Amino acid sequence: MEFAELIKTPRADNVVLHRPFYPAVEGTLCLTGHHLIFSSRRQDNVEELWLLHSNIDSIEKRFVGTIGTIIIKCKDLRIIQLDIPGMEESLNIAGSIEALSTLDSITLMYPFFYRPMFEVIEDGWHSFLPEREFELLGSVTNEWRLSYINKDFSVCPSYPPIVTVPKSIDDESLWKVSTFRHGGRFPVLSYYHKKNGMVMMRSSQPLTGTNGRRCKEDEKLINATLRAGKRGYIIDTRSLSVAQQARAKGGGFEQEAHYPQWRRIHKSIERYNILQESLIKLVEACNDQSHNMDRWLSKLEASNWLTHIKEILTTACLAAQCIDREGASVLVHGTEGTDSTLQVTSLAQIILDPRCRTIRGFEALVEREWLQAGHPFQQRCAQSAYSNSKQKWEAPVFLLFLDCVWQILRQFPCSFEFNYHFLIMLFEHSYASQFGTFLGNNESERCKLKLPQKTMSLWSWVNRPEELNRFKNPLFEANSLVIWPSVAPQSLQLWEGVFLRWNRSSKFLDESYEEMINIIKYNKELQVKVNLLRRQLAELETDDTTQEDWVPESP
Repeated sequence: MEFAELIKTPRADNVVLHRPFYPAVEGTLCLTGHHLIFSSRRQDNVEELWLLHSNIDSIEKRFVGTIGTIIIKCKDLRIIQLDIPGMEESLNIAGSIEALSTLDSITLMYPFFYRPMFEVIEDGWHSFLPEREFELLGSVTNEWRLSYINKDFSVCPSYPPIVTVPKSIDDESLWKVSTFRHGGRFPVLSYYHKKNGMVMMRSSQPLTGTNGRRCKEDEKLINATLRAGKRGYIIDTRSLSVAQQARAKGGGFEQEAHYPQWRRIHKSIERYNILQESLIKLVEACNDQSHNMDRWLSKLEASNWLTHIKEILTTACLAAQCIDREGASVLVHGTEGTDSTLQVTSLAQIILDPRCRTIRGFEALVEREWLQAGHPFQQRCAQSAYSNSKQKWEAPVFLLFLDCVWQILRQFPCSFEFNYHFLIMLFEHSYASQFGTFLGNNESERCKLKLPQKTMSLWSWVNRPEELNRFKNPLFEANSLVIWPSVAPQSLQLWEGVFLRWNRSSKFLDESYEEMINIIKYNKELQVKVNLLRRQLAELETDDTTQEDWVPESP
């Protein structure tokens, strides 16, 4: 298909652009295969807007006389308005934007056409390979191995080709366990706690069904993670009633009789359409311009967004507590093991592991626990809060995870190497990007699409020194301790940087942030001077002592 077929009117003049925090400006609108481009062409100050079609969630059309108004609502929650002279031009442009923003084929998306303007220093596709991560594990324990059983994705379509499993379990046993777990997602290593050797594993639900089916290989696999005389915890991210209902559909949970060394805990975390509805209600509340306090608080509460944050963080803290304080290993799963499971395992690692609070460590976490672990980004991030077509698979699962990270970062502002701009950047790129990192639903799909060969990795751009500086937290001081976030309602706040950034100017926040950076910079300069003066003083004192010790010889 040629993009030109979808672009009926490629250019329109005398278009007026309205967008948050800027005065209305007149200019020229151009449509390309992947971008909506607006240029003011003013003599005094040329303004440009480049908007990816894939970032457009929905559009609305209105007409007043011969002027057509197109309201564009974006996946990053921005709303812009275009006033276009001429009804035919307006209809043509609106039709083209709708067609170009809803392309079905992944290979027609911008990452396949994007060519970087920067020098590629590091190939991000190879930055966080499982073998490299395993080297770090191999330096502290020899009880685990890499299994290549899924190298052709035939055992589990949503798993990567290489997984980490107990050394005592062979591939034949893994294959048997895969037939007992939903979608073939057998238990694999998620995290190894160096402090006490306890581990966190993740999987999908067991297929016990109404007959109480069992799998001895499955029992042996998860028992292989236990120390002698120790119990383990199975954290099921569904309520007990939902888990029991799953048995009627062939799913279920681990029976106490077959897993006597494991204690099962149910912590209900919502999924799919409930989360999507929550996001829609939250964004609607944030866009409400009525300025009525009761109305705002009522709408915020009705969205249940902060309740979902609390549920996820509470479960992650529980998993971390079992590992660090109880000295027990943990298995986390829900139904598929691709959504709430990954929220819990990744947040527990941020609480427990200082490395995950560094920039590269966090990137490795996103790769390992989200991309390689099979979170279906293509389905979950297909639409955002403004979409008119409600489909079954959309859900802000990754955005909720990032929001939880922001809550922890806010409570421990000196423990993270990255700032909130880094988290916002990941949110934006998960929904619409020039990079191929978040395309596809799993490693199998990315392999078929040949993304490493045909697209650029987000990490190749982010990890360039000039970009990294924008995402570094000036307050960061490496903290090797476990950090325990508060999940009390008073401790959780609305993430203004995402949900209010297009409604309220961040000018004063930005200025205070710049001032903080300047103060820290000045403090470091003074510290250097103090250290220099101390050295000079020590040298002078040494010289004085030497002179006092020197006694002239008698004639």
